[in-house]
Amino acid sequence: MEINETDFEKLKELEESLWRSETRFDYEYMDKVLAPDFFEFGRSGRTYKREETLSGSRPQTINIKFPLKNFSIILIDTNVALVTYISEVMYEKMEVANRSSIWLKNATGWQIKFHQGTPIK
Repeated sequence: MEINETDFEKLKELEESLWRSETRFDYEYMDKVLAPDFFEFGRSGRTYKREETLSGSRPQTINIKFPLKNFSIILIDTNVALVTYISEVMYEKMEVANRSSIWLKNATGWQIKFHQGTPIK
């Protein structure tokens, strides 16, 4: 099963939006993008639920390197996509992690159901 170009580009845009300050810290935007039962296993090892992600920290610049490295999308089913990539984010030092997200397509578009970040040493 292959993903079509329209869905590929939309999912890439959505995944990148989670790293852009103007969308990541926009409550209304994130409320639409996060599935009702969204959760995340953070790079830190901590589990975050939807409510924590929506209430998030104060807006800040996220120093991520674009384009997302090794960006890939695999369709699990017609309306279920697995997005994977490597993030390179500058905090006090460059932190690199394997990333994966599960996106579900519904009548209103794509929503993220799950995300995981695993540090690369």
